[in-house]
Amino acid sequence: MSKFKPGGKKDEPEVSTASLPDIIFMLLFFFMVVTVMRESELKIKVKTPQATELTKLQEKSLVNYIHIGRPTKNYQEQYGTSPKIQLGDKISDIEDIPLFLENHKASVPEKLQFKITTSLKVDSDVTMGIVTDVKEKLRKSGQVKVNYSAKKRTEDL
Repeated sequence: MSKFKPGGKKDEPEVSTASLPDIIFMLLFFFMVVTVMRESELKIKVKTPQATELTKLQEKSLVNYIHIGRPTKNYQEQYGTSPKIQLGDKISDIEDIPLFLENHKASVPEKLQFKITTSLKVDSDVTMGIVTDVKEKLRKSGQVKVNYSAKKRTEDL
């Protein structure tokens, strides 16, 4: 009878925290493996226009991003203030687009190359002249799947 305490209450064992460091390190390694670092630094300012009818791109690895806009303040001394094209992580000319497309195409498996889409992220203040030139160069390079990036319109006008 000495096993029972008066009042009928049992002492509950404390929760073991011995495996807590293992769980924390497992989560840390998981996020280190899964996290993707930004592939390129934006050297131009892009404020995308707003739209109402949007569709989301499914396979991001099959998308080329071409940024068109004015250089940020850090790069205005080097590139000026006129609209420029950024391919990957460098500001380029329109003549560099075919090589940029071929480099991306080489990194994609052959059976998925027909699904490659080029997404144009164009600043809303840029005139259509440079955008038309880029589209012509894409057409001559055989890239006919073109997408314009936009943000969801927050209010109806």
